[in-house]
Amino acid sequence: MNKTSNKPTFIPKMYCNLFGHDYQVTKKVTYHVKEYTCSHCKKQLTTNSNGQLIELTPKFKEINDILERIHVSRMERLKKKTLTSSIY
Repeated sequence: MNKTSNKPTFIPKMYCNLFGHDYQVTKKVTYHVKEYTCSHCKKQLTTNSNGQLIELTPKFKEINDILERIHVSRMERLKKKTLTSSIY
C-alpha cells in the first residue's frame, strides 16, 4: 500500500493562510495586464478590466493570450512605423 502524504501541499497553504500570499509577476501580457503566481502555494492570479486581481481561469488565460498577441503585433507595427518615419 502506497500512502501519499499531504504535507508538501499543506505547509505552503498554511503559510499563506498565516502570512498572506507572496505574489511574483510570471508573465507581462501588456503594460497594464500581468499574471501573478504565489511563490509558496502556486496560486495564479491576473488583473481584470478594472485592474483588480482575480483567479486565473482557463477563460482568462485564453483572453490574456489573445491580448498579448494583439499587443505584440501592435508594438511591432509601431516600431516599424517609427523606424520608417525617422528615415524620411
